Amino acid sequence: MTARPTGDRQPAPPAPYAGTPVSASDAALRRESSARYDDVAQRAAAVVIGRYSTSFGAASRLLTPPLRRHVRNIYALVRVADEAVDGVGAEHGLDDAAVLAALDELQAQTEEALRTGYSANVVVHAFALTARRTGIGPELTRPFFTSMRTDAQRSEHDAGSFDAYVYGSAEVVGQMCLRAFFDGAPVDAAELASLDDGARRLGAAFQKVNFLRDVGADVQTLGRRYFPGVDPALLSETEKRRLVDDIDADLAAARAVIGRLPAGSRAAVLAAHDLFAELNARLRRTPAADLLTTRISVPSRRKALIVASAVVSARRGPA
Repeated sequence: MTARPTGDRQPAPPAPYAGTPVSASDAALRRESSARYDDVAQRAAAVVIGRYSTSFGAASRLLTPPLRRHVRNIYALVRVADEAVDGVGAEHGLDDAAVLAALDELQAQTEEALRTGYSANVVVHAFALTARRTGIGPELTRPFFTSMRTDAQRSEHDAGSFDAYVYGSAEVVGQMCLRAFFDGAPVDAAELASLDDGARRLGAAFQKVNFLRDVGADVQTLGRRYFPGVDPALLSETEKRRLVDDIDADLAAARAVIGRLPAGSRAAVLAAHDLFAELNARLRRTPAADLLTTRISVPSRRKALIVASAVVSARRGPA
């Protein structure tokens, strides 16, 4: 989803080589070079989502082409940051301090690109193209990077740190996507705030589903316990039921606003919602003890049926 509140204006990019006369032919060459770089950056972002995502990637293909590019650009930056703290940095010899330094650098690159519209990092450049068009600013990117740093700083959470982590790692990403769905069109501030609640709840549901389905790998490989007060090795049916009930509540709140989204995004968001609802239903049916050793997924055939059903439902109009 996307949009900036009515009345906001995108800052004009600075003129290149200000004060230096530029011939018409030189200006045309620069525009062509810039457009080529933009295209390369966005193609790189598409590679990231294609290699890392299945459910989210499948849903994003239902977006109209401009919105699909925006979501890919957002996903690529989020994934690159997430991979830094999920083992790729360590695999290349970085300790926690070096991982934190890498995240600091990535955030600095992102904020500079939000300001100027350019980055030598193609993933950051692609993100900035979307962010500057759709009104995504540091008020959303800074909480995200804060949550990414948390993964290198703590392995367990209390209720407060868990809520803050989910907000920064997932809810703001939902808000970024919301703004992308409007593709820069003005949106009433009150309407955007109302839709923001649904976007945050959907992002939270996605994150919590992933925490629960990856509970074994997180504790055994990464040494992390996300759910406060829950020992994954002793996860009970009662605790599991409480967690999936909470996820269902988030999904229901998100579902209530999908019909108010721009038409070009409705089918994709509904498909993503329904895919994760199916995952949560499967988590509910799986014995708690099995979640330590089994990663729950949706079979390809069932996934295709869910996506097809979402397309049909979206064509009927707002629900």
